[in-house]
Amino acid sequence: MFAVPLGDDGAELRPLEIWQAEEFLAHMDRARDLVDPWTPFAGFATDLESARALLQRYAEKQAADTGRLYGIWLDGTLVGGVLFRIFDTGSGNCEIGCWLEPAGEGRGLVTRAARKLIDWAIEERGMHRVEWHASAANTRSVAVAKRLGMTRDGVLRQNYLYRGVRHDSEIWSVLAPEWRAQRG
Repeated sequence: MFAVPLGDDGAELRPLEIWQAEEFLAHMDRARDLVDPWTPFAGFATDLESARALLQRYAEKQAADTGRLYGIWLDGTLVGGVLFRIFDTGSGNCEIGCWLEPAGEGRGLVTRAARKLIDWAIEERGMHRVEWHASAANTRSVAVAKRLGMTRDGVLRQNYLYRGVRHDSEIWSVLAPEWRAQRG
């Protein structure tokens, strides 16, 4: 297994694998209230069996080269994660997502981890477009897209129903030449 340092505060980015299902479930239990208003992601891991199933689904996506799942550890504790929800090498497009528990908030962990994913997707895998989708009401997620130097492509009005409420989605993206230019 590998760990990629995310700075000098002890934060690390690591793959999330099936054998970590118990740790992942405990983390999801801590993250659920923060994540649940915006996405059903935490709801996909509500017991050990469903946590394993989610990790298995991403192991299969990684094997098929269509997605990946990484955890963010802070001082040895899983506090969040980032993922390639979609990874399409044929089109050169991918979508990054994230989640976090309260203990990880306000430290820039998601921004730092997302930068690592974007660097890898563009420089190692040749992706041309990296997207970030967020509920328009999720101001923290939108702020990450801005910090990443992404451009707001538009809003899909009331495009998804979650918990009986229609949500607008903001679509943000960065293109490979833009990313390289801002990275210097």
